[in-house]
Amino acid sequence: MRIPIILEDYLNYMETIKGASPNTVKEYFFDLRMFFKFLKIRYRLVDPNVEFDDIDIDDIGVDLIKDINIQDLHAYISYVDKKRDNGNFAKSRKVASLRSFFNYLYSTVNIIDKNPAETLEFPKTDSRNPVYLTLKDSEKLLNTVLENKNEEYRNRDYAIIMLFLNCGLRLSELASIDIDKIKDNDTLEVIGKGNKERTIFLNEACVDAIENYKKVRPKDAKDKKALFISKRKNRMSNRAIQHMVDRYLSKAGFDTDVYSTHKLRHTAATLMYKYGNVDILALQDILGHESVSTTQIYTHIDDDRLREAIKSNPLANRKNKVDK
Repeated sequence: MRIPIILEDYLNYMETIKGASPNTVKEYFFDLRMFFKFLKIRYRLVDPNVEFDDIDIDDIGVDLIKDINIQDLHAYISYVDKKRDNGNFAKSRKVASLRSFFNYLYSTVNIIDKNPAETLEFPKTDSRNPVYLTLKDSEKLLNTVLENKNEEYRNRDYAIIMLFLNCGLRLSELASIDIDKIKDNDTLEVIGKGNKERTIFLNEACVDAIENYKKVRPKDAKDKKALFISKRKNRMSNRAIQHMVDRYLSKAGFDTDVYSTHKLRHTAATLMYKYGNVDILALQDILGHESVSTTQIYTHIDDDRLREAIKSNPLANRKNKVDK
């Protein structure tokens, strides 16, 4: 599909200058492409009988973009809410895409005289604790993987789920693991959001799982660098890993509408916080969060631990000794 030069320039800027991951750039593209299609409908620039997916956007130019106002942006968010059934997370991503795009036009390349997205607010989200597997649930999932009769896939899938549950990796981070990024057998270098590299320290269970898989990893793999290899001898894609995890979750009796690879990341963070006495700043580094505020959701999951923390204060047992 042909896209406006102004959009192409923005996407190139985000990937090459700002270092946004390919997945992030792809999400911005999808969100802005939908916005431009919506805009052509709103401005009555297309035949009303044309299907939404068939609307061309390559004729969107600077003159049209200069006419966009905050009402247009509100109308778009309303559209994806009512017509596309977007939840708060999806709407928030679209707001982020619009704010980033118009900030680029206004502050970076100075194409527009005012930024219509400057006052665009994020939708109010419900403050909910993260969904995660308990320790017992996690053991059940791992045991389900061990029931696989095919040694190659059993060892591979076990290593993947073990890394999810122990290290809190994102799906894209796990899929991108290269063999040479495992250093000294117990450290792993991954590329996270914003193209930032961080080091993950592997515990004994992860090291054993990886070593057991490497023994049966296909010798004729087409991708020599990739750690996890698909049936077709290529690097396993995000989608392939997602489907594999869903299959085991379902087999173990977990609802795949509730649990996912991202929930396994939540599980790792929860287990570390709950059982490992990991402080919130260390957890932020492990998960690769830009802001500690993102990590703070895990401080609300364990009331017993918080109750014990208050009781551990050395003043907790001090009695009132004032004479009456």
